[in-house]
Formats: sequence, structure tokens, C-alpha cells
Amino acid sequence: MGRSKRQDKDVGASNFGVLLDASPDALMAVNADGTIKMANAAASKLFGYTRAELIGSDHWLLLSEGFRSETRLLQEHLQAQPGKPLPPREVYGLHRDGTEFSAEVAGSLLDDGGSQVLLVSVRSTEHRKGADADLLEAMSLLTATLESTADGILVISSDGSVAGFNDQFLKMWGIPPELLDSDTEVPIMRLIVSQVAHPEAFTARIAEVVANPAAESHDVLDFKDGRTFERYSRPQRVGERIAGRVWSFRDVTPRRQAQEQAEQALTDLAAQAELLRALAFQDPLTGLANRAVFNQALTAALKEPRLKTVDVLLIDLDNFKEINDILGHQAGDDMLLEVAHRLRGCVPTADVVARLGGDEFVVLLTACPDADAIAECIVRCLHVPFSIEGSVLRPSVSLGLASIGRDARGASQVLREADIAMYAAKAAGKNRFLRFHQDMMTALVQRTDLEAGLQLAIARGEISVEFQPIVSPRMGRVVKFEALARWDREDQRVPPAIFIPLAERSGLINEVGNEVMAQSLKQLASWLREDPSRSLSMNASGVQLQELDFAEKVLDLSESCGVGVYQLVFEVTESVFFDADCNVIEQLSRLREAGARVALDDFGTGYSSLGRLQDLPVDIVKIDKTFVSMVRTGTERLPILSSMINMAHSLGLTVTAEGIETDEQANYLIALECDSLQGYLFSHPEPADRFEHALKNAGHALHALAGRSDPG
Repeated sequence: MGRSKRQDKDVGASNFGVLLDASPDALMAVNADGTIKMANAAASKLFGYTRAELIGSDHWLLLSEGFRSETRLLQEHLQAQPGKPLPPREVYGLHRDGTEFSAEVAGSLLDDGGSQVLLVSVRSTEHRKGADADLLEAMSLLTATLESTADGILVISSDGSVAGFNDQFLKMWGIPPELLDSDTEVPIMRLIVSQVAHPEAFTARIAEVVANPAAESHDVLDFKDGRTFERYSRPQRVGERIAGRVWSFRDVTPRRQAQEQAEQALTDLAAQAELLRALAFQDPLTGLANRAVFNQALTAALKEPRLKTVDVLLIDLDNFKEINDILGHQAGDDMLLEVAHRLRGCVPTADVVARLGGDEFVVLLTACPDADAIAECIVRCLHVPFSIEGSVLRPSVSLGLASIGRDARGASQVLREADIAMYAAKAAGKNRFLRFHQDMMTALVQRTDLEAGLQLAIARGEISVEFQPIVSPRMGRVVKFEALARWDREDQRVPPAIFIPLAERSGLINEVGNEVMAQSLKQLASWLREDPSRSLSMNASGVQLQELDFAEKVLDLSESCGVGVYQLVFEVTESVFFDADCNVIEQLSRLREAGARVALDDFGTGYSSLGRLQDLPVDIVKIDKTFVSMVRTGTERLPILSSMINMAHSLGLTVTAEGIETDEQANYLIALECDSLQGYLFSHPEPADRFEHALKNAGHALHALAGRSDPG
């Protein structure tokens, strides 16, 4: 009865095990995954493990670190060239107790039921002693180094032939394996030299070390593709004898890039630090000192013994917002730069010239013999015209001057006094300087008191309206009244020039404006209903027009009073058309669509030009009284007035001249075909109960003008 295949296999395995145990060398069958499938008694004895412990374990644990790739290389060679056996390879084995021992490894491939296993033979060489021990140790260490390092290694013998290399060397230089079989090294050298950025220097260094076998070399190779290698070269010694040379190549491209990035980062950091240092002490736009530098200098100056004066000059540009709104922020920046440049020239000996922010500048002077003269010079020098983007501008500044002699005051107090003086200069007409005195502090207290009173003015019934007639010379009658707000506080009238700006600054202008509009419509409703050609003109602040429902309030109020919207005129200054809040234009457009008209008030006093009229959504132009006041005798030649009127008429606009006080002014404007006139010549503003008196005065004035102009 025949045996089964399994029985045959078991018998074969048994016989194979007997053969293995008979060998004096340590024999192990190693699977493709590196685990030990079978080991003989000699292996157990050599490595100090039982056979059971060896089987199933990774064979790498039997080899010293640095030699664990030997079996892989052995297997790759046997698979690639099965008919070309390799001589034993020198390795270091690792005993179970941790001691290393020298050995040599050989191997062959066996067929194990269709799959291949590597039969590894390990023989201890500890017993070998001889004159070549040093050479063997050097070669062993060299072999371990070749495959364990991440560097590319090339070993050249003393006769110039290649004694060894590792795979990393081939990968780094991109050398195809087939070039290694060539009889000459020329193709390999040509390939290597073609890759480096400086081939002459590369070959020259090789010639240097060849000429001096004992020399060591270290340099850096730059490649054409951007890589960077460090190249090391040192002699290979066996005892005292030089057996060859070892070349080591290390790819330091990432490190070089990191170094370059670090150097760039340090450069950028230094630049940023310098910028931050400058920003800490310098205004970024003008290059002047900043607020921090000024405060520090002022504090230091005030701590010194009061043997010299300390003067603070606070400077603020007049109407700077209009420049930004009309010409744009770039033009505003250009003006700030020009002002800074002129300031430096005006006060070359100043302790500090600084920009505090926005359009506010400050100058610190110590031991100045005449601070008033310096302040006057600044105002005068800054008021010289200059050109920005084709527009000629003439800066105007309000300057406040505060000084300290022997009396001791804090830095914040001095700056506050200069600030109060600066606002006093603005209130006094701008483009001037004022020195602080105690009365200004009193005025500030009064303004604060006024604001508190204005908060309650409507509730107390202190806000009223007066009406000034506007006449048509052609029609010979009053065609319109302008409603003017009045505030009577404790039987004293507060001028509109004071309380209207105060109401705008404090946010009360909406309440005041709504009250004036309501009173005006109610008090003039009957007069307006008598004749549809009559109109009521009311001032509208840009702050009021920012209300989202301003137009709706007007329409509702006019309907409740029985007054047609087409009978309403809203007077605005040019600056509202350049407000960043687009709702202003929307509210005016809504009113115009409903029939109301818009008048451009104070025309000619801002940054407007005749050419801009065609771009503005207005129906009426009101010529400011400063132009009317140019007429004194009536015989003057004033092209500006005729140009204003003619341009407005060519655009389909009507023209009103305000501030008419004399017959000569009225007749001059009538001759220029000005549509309507307004001023004290016809009537002062009157309250509602003197409405008829205003009409009568205007009628008399018109009659007198008609009589004088009648040649008969």
C-alpha cells in the first residue's frame, strides 16, 4: 500500500532536519518575510536560543545592527543570478546575552513546495587570528557603514578602482546599474560632472585629494537642479597603511533651504523690528514724531526746573473734512504731507514737531523768546496756496498756544489749554492763532452749559421760527419765505451761528430741525394755500438728511398741514453731496421726486466750482452774501457774479442772491437778471405774528426799486 504525499513530505522534512543537525555550521531556513522556519542544533548553540525560540522569530535579532541587510542583499543576488554563488559575507552576529561575535554568512535558495526559502549558513570566525585581522575589521566596518548610512558612499582603492558603494550613492547621483558593468569609468564620471553647477571646481577638488592621499576634504556641491550636497573625503586606513579613499555625499538641500529661509526670516524680522521701532516714535504718513514722543518730551520738559518757558502750539486744519469728501482721501493725505513739510520749515529749532492724529499737529518749544511770533509765522506760512491733482488749495489752520513759566502744571493740563485756545481760534473765524487765557475756560464752561440748556429747549418752548421774505424783482412781489430757527433762553437770544453748530455736534439738530419745520408749515400754511406759486424755504442739515425716514416725515407733515410738497424748498450746503452716507442723496432724491426743490446754499464759499453745478441734484443756487458785499457803488465790474448767474441759467437753475442791504446791490443783481433777492433791504427776519409787517416792508422796498429804475 503506497504512502500518501503528506507522509512523503513528513519523511522529507524529517530527513532534512537530520541533515541540518549534522552540519557544524549554524543553518537556518528563512521565509520571505524574514521569519525563521527551521534551525539546526548548531544555530541554537551559536546564538544561545532554543530551537523552539528561534523558529518563528525574525532572523534579524541574530545579527548586529548595521549587518541586518546582509541576508536581503544575499537573497536579491541569488534571485537575480542563481547560477553565480557569492562568497561568504563578513558580518557580526548577536548572541542572546547581547555579546557580538564575528561571523561569515553564506546562503542558497531552496524550493519548499512551490515557494522559495533562503537557507542561511552562519559560521563564527572568532577563532581566526592572523596578520590580516586589522584589514578584515576595517572592511567589515566599511561594509556596515556602506548600507546603514543615509549618505551616498563611494570607496576607491589605492589603485583608483571602485572598491565599493552603497545603493544610496547610486540613487543620489542617478547612476543606472548598467553603467557599473562598463569596463571604463568615463561614462559614470561624465554623468556625475554633468549634474554639478561648477564642474571645474568639482574635478579640481578630486585632483587635489588624489595628489595628497592622506588629506581630508570637505566642501559643498551645488547642483544645476537646485540640490545641495555636502562632500566629505577621508583616507581609508588599514593599520598604518592607506588602502584607499572613502567619499561620502550627504543631501543637505532641505537644511540649506531651511537655513536660507531662516536667514530671510531674520532679515524680515530685523526689518519689521526697525519698522516697529519707527512706528513707535514716528507718524507713518508724515514722518513727524507721534503722540507718544510728544507726550514723553512734554512730560520731561515740565519736570525740569522752571528757569525757562515751555510752549505748546496745537494746530488743526480748518474744513479738512471737506477736502476728503470732495477731492478724496489721497488729496487729504497730500495736504497733510504738505502741512508737515511746511511745519518743519517754520520751526527748525523746535524740540518736537508731531502729528497727534487726523489733521491735528503740535509743536513743543522750550526757552523760546517769542512763541507768539512762531505761531503767527506758522499760520502765515501754511496759508500759502499749493496745487493738488490740478486743484489749487490754500490751507487754513486754527492754532492754540499755551505756555508755562514758573507755575507748575501737568502735561495733560497744558495740552488741554492749547486745545481750548485752538477751538477759540476756530470760533473767532479760523486761520488764526490765539493764546490761551482763563476767559477761554469760562467760554468752554458756557458752551457746556449751552449744550445742557439746548437739551431742554424744545420741551421748554424756547425754540421758535422767524421768517425772512425772498422777492422776485420781475414779478414785483414776495414769492418765498425762508424759515430761520431761533432760540430764546431765559429772555436772551442765542445766535444761530452758536447754537446750530452746537446742535449738530451734540446730535440735537434732528429734534431742533423737526420742531422748526413743524412750526414753519403750521404758521405759513394759510399763506401758502392762497397761492400755489408761493414757497417756503427751510434749511436741512446733513445730519438731518442721514435719517432714514426724513423724506417721509416731510411728506406726512406737509399733507397734515394742507401744503403742497411742490411749495417746499430745502436749502443744503454743498458738503452734503459728498457725504459718505448715501442715504443723504436718497432722501433729497425722494423729496425732489415728490415735487420739492433743493437749493444750494452759500454757493461759492466752499470747494465748489461752476463746472460742478451740472453734477449736483439741485434746482436753485443761492449766491453767498460775501460776493454780494463786493458791490458798493453799483459801477463795479464783477465777472464772478455774472458767471455764476449765467452758468446757473444755462443749466436750467434759478438764482437767489442773499445778503442784499443796499439799493445799489439790488439794482446790480437785477441788471444781471438774478431771479430773486433776499436781505435786510427788504425785511429783517420776523416772527409769525409780524408776518404782515415783513410783507409790507418787502413791498415798499420793491416799489422803491421799481421807481428808481423807471427812466420816466
